[in-house]
Amino acid sequence: MSQATKQPRDPSSYSPSALTRALPSYLNPDNLGPWGIYLQQVDRVTPYLGSLGRWVDTLKRPKRTLIVDVPIHLDDGSVAHFEGYRVQHNTSRGPGKGGVRFHQDVTLSEVMALSAWMSIKNAAVNVPYGGAKGGIRVDPRQLSTGELERVTRRYTSEIGLIIGPTKDIPAPDVNTNEQVMAWMMDTYSMNEGSTSTGVVTGKPVDLGGSLGRREATGRGVFTVGVEAAKRIGMEIAGARVAVQGFGNVGGVAGKLFAEAGARVVAVQDHSGSIHREAGLDVPALLAHVSRTGGVAGFQQAEVIDADAFWEVPCDILIPAALEQQITEANAPRIQARMIIEGANGPTTPQADDILHDRGVLVLPDVIANAGGVTVSYFEWVQDFSSFFWTEEEINERLVRIMQGAFAAVWQVAEEHKVSLRTATFIVACKRILHARDLRGLYP
Repeated sequence: MSQATKQPRDPSSYSPSALTRALPSYLNPDNLGPWGIYLQQVDRVTPYLGSLGRWVDTLKRPKRTLIVDVPIHLDDGSVAHFEGYRVQHNTSRGPGKGGVRFHQDVTLSEVMALSAWMSIKNAAVNVPYGGAKGGIRVDPRQLSTGELERVTRRYTSEIGLIIGPTKDIPAPDVNTNEQVMAWMMDTYSMNEGSTSTGVVTGKPVDLGGSLGRREATGRGVFTVGVEAAKRIGMEIAGARVAVQGFGNVGGVAGKLFAEAGARVVAVQDHSGSIHREAGLDVPALLAHVSRTGGVAGFQQAEVIDADAFWEVPCDILIPAALEQQITEANAPRIQARMIIEGANGPTTPQADDILHDRGVLVLPDVIANAGGVTVSYFEWVQDFSSFFWTEEEINERLVRIMQGAFAAVWQVAEEHKVSLRTATFIVACKRILHARDLRGLYP
């Protein structure tokens, strides 16, 4: 039998030793971190891939992993070194696309997993990108503005070998913003000798950024939430919403739900947790967060313990902070009917199973927070054409794409009787591996 006609091996036939050999040598099989969560998700979808299953190991190995040293002069004249990463998981469908985060706890495993989830996310909404991600192990709160700029510019120079408008396009993520993207774009452009606005997205509008980009992820969360609510007979007006993280994602989503008549009853962020059963004044809370940096100290709410946040009675829970927030420890106590993942990887596989058994509908990150990369795609297209759309046009296109993508995922979930997460992986993995199959292997 020729290689082209061989049937894919049943994943259950792999021995533990074979699986260990399949892992990249730089990972510890006893502690895979977030990458291990992603691998479990791929294993769950493998039985649904049909003949494309022979390519599944493509999804289990990043295409390119770069670790860089980022030395800078601190304001006091000393030299500090920071560890930086850029991982390109898959580029079968187009250039890599994914954010850059600055956080003291960033790890290679985390960036690998985030890059892989970007591959899934981009394929799920069918934008012509692969998945990538970057990060620096640094607490930006400990740096001055000048030091932060120097870290950004040195990191950009170090990863400049593998990024570019047709190679890999970074964007904002945790603790990075429009200003960081402006520094990255300028650094890359200076190194190239010409202005290259398309090398990053999430830039200031005055530098080729797109209208609507800042609110896009939160708007996508709201859009898929509304679509899911229709399918389960939930009225948004009057629904109680709890939000973890109240920045560009959680804050925008909370604002849109409140404008649609929902009551935002609880919010948690790095500074504290607050609750008001009658509903929080979202515009006032957003102003407070903008002014003080967190929800702590907001006078029109009751302070609650961080752990009590997960027990607040609500209809919709939006985790929009960091990974692995919903675990087997708190999943049994969550009272929401529906969870919309605004953050990347906020729910562990064990918690996923608990929530599924309890009948809680989980809208997974790989579809729910894809609004950001969708409008990043719009920004990239506008930069190439030097023709920019109105915010109304952008929002209309975003909603249309998110609605279509969610409808396709819902249909697959119904067809195979699987969770929305597995259904999203089925849709996305088939698209990625079909492209891999069509392209073949070079040389």
